[in-house]
Amino acid sequence: MKVTINGREQTFEAPLNLYNILEQQGYVSMMIAVARNGSFVPKDNYVGTPIQDGDEIEIVAPMQGG
Repeated sequence: MKVTINGREQTFEAPLNLYNILEQQGYVSMMIAVARNGSFVPKDNYVGTPIQDGDEIEIVAPMQGG
């Protein structure tokens, strides 16, 4: 299945949930905010959020500075 992550299309094996994507991309232990198809997904829902072919995932990490 094809999933777009931060603007880059990638291919994954189904079935898949949001946690699987984050784990494979190395984001699991990071402080991040995630949106699936434009909707924010709370961290408690990562495992229960299924990923479908064509989904768009945005992963944002806070930056220090000011």
